[in-house]
Amino acid sequence: MTYSHAPDPTQESIWRPLRVLQAAMDADIARLYTDKRIEGLRPSFVMELLRLHALGPMTITELAESVGRTHSALSQKVAAMREAGWVHTVEGDDARSKKVTLTDKARGIVGRLAAEWRATEAAVAEIEAEIPYPLTRVVTDIEQALARRSFHDRIAEKLAEDPAWD
Repeated sequence: MTYSHAPDPTQESIWRPLRVLQAAMDADIARLYTDKRIEGLRPSFVMELLRLHALGPMTITELAESVGRTHSALSQKVAAMREAGWVHTVEGDDARSKKVTLTDKARGIVGRLAAEWRATEAAVAEIEAEIPYPLTRVVTDIEQALARRSFHDRIAEKLAEDPAWD
């Protein structure tokens, strides 16, 4: 196989530092779980576990809607949480549906998870108070810019100018 040694566009990524920062912050949260000997818990599971604790068993569709995710994404996450022992599925209201429910293992730590959530939110608020342009303001400003012209339309416009896209 011959490689062309063409320039690699992935070497430039304006928002990669944001993804790296978020991954590092998630790793710090995961370290807290390790410190407390909570095995197999990912920071990305916590919202769904807390939502199930607060609202009770839900179908994947209901859970997805409650946390603002797609059914497909939540189905994959529920599978991972089930494999890790945090949730299981039970027969739903009809034979075609299943409800996601917490396991005893998950119910045993939801108090700690709620405490971590509150502490994380407080730490984020503290960080935002230390910086001149908080991320919450950035998000609002980006949402407003995208309301004026969608991300799709912006990318499509750039692609229309690039002969490699045709």
